[in-house]
Amino acid sequence: MYRTPEGKDIFVVDGHTHFWDGSPENQRNIHGKQFIDCFYAYHTNLSPKEQLWPKGKFEKYSADDLYRDLFIDGPDDVAIVQSTYLKDFYKNGFNTIERNAEVAKRYPERFIVNGSFDPRDGEKAREYIHFMKETYDIKGVKMYTAEWNGASKGWKLTDPDAYRCFELCEKLGIRNIHVHKGPTIIPLSKDAFDVHDVDHAATDFQGLNWIIEHCGLPRLDDFCWIATQETNVYGGLAVALPFIHLRPRYFGEVIAELLFWLGPEKLLFGSDYAIWTPRWLIEKFWAYQIPQDIAAERGVQLTDEIKEKILGLNAARLYNIDIDAKKKALASSPFSIAAE
Repeated sequence: MYRTPEGKDIFVVDGHTHFWDGSPENQRNIHGKQFIDCFYAYHTNLSPKEQLWPKGKFEKYSADDLYRDLFIDGPDDVAIVQSTYLKDFYKNGFNTIERNAEVAKRYPERFIVNGSFDPRDGEKAREYIHFMKETYDIKGVKMYTAEWNGASKGWKLTDPDAYRCFELCEKLGIRNIHVHKGPTIIPLSKDAFDVHDVDHAATDFQGLNWIIEHCGLPRLDDFCWIATQETNVYGGLAVALPFIHLRPRYFGEVIAELLFWLGPEKLLFGSDYAIWTPRWLIEKFWAYQIPQDIAAERGVQLTDEIKEKILGLNAARLYNIDIDAKKKALASSPFSIAAE
């Protein structure tokens, strides 16, 4: 729980976290090294100096690190762990549902584990969706449209096999589709993260919530024009939010555009852990005000009420989290690391 300087408790749902293994031992090839090195560059370039991690810890941190950074030293109440496999780059996968589920089993009240699938696997992808629902009762998935799969270097949400998978997700009640549509990570293709296929998929699958992670950056304008007309499209603030430290005016332009086009009900906080830890992001976000000229031009304000929606209430609505019941359950949650 985040307690504001004014003494108000804010319920926090961290909508974009990971429990990855990018260590050299798990790297399948040079691309595994390139990928985690690129993540580390985001970490070192956008974090406050006192928040920097040594490279070895960043490549592979422990379940204890994860829990401590999010819930003991950090103010998260619930974290959504997003699965990203990248098995062409990592021997055991980068951030698999099995790895995520291990830590969630230790702290079931704290974590929501999302799955992932690759529609290019055809029927096997649909079988895997059934498996994830039956085994983990997933409520959401993370889509990585630039992920490599053999000779293929990416796919679109509108591909026929993708539509078959989304039809199955809708049927099974897997309603939250998180899609990475943001900055590229070497060696992935920037174009494979283009946002235009969101427009078609969101129109054709009205029963699904399309949470577009990173708000399409650097394609913010295209994303906003799509999201304003598609009532089931949401913006995840991971990657956008860290600019609050290094380039606060740029962040003001981004958040003002999002509030102008999408409104305060459709934006979700995400720390993108472990690229960044949540405490400093939330503290800076709560203290932040959009520069006056930017706010006046867009006719928007970043009020405490709006911040509270972004930090947790909006995600709680999408994931059917009963906040009062969750608070009671968390009252008995450990404030130390549980034994294995």
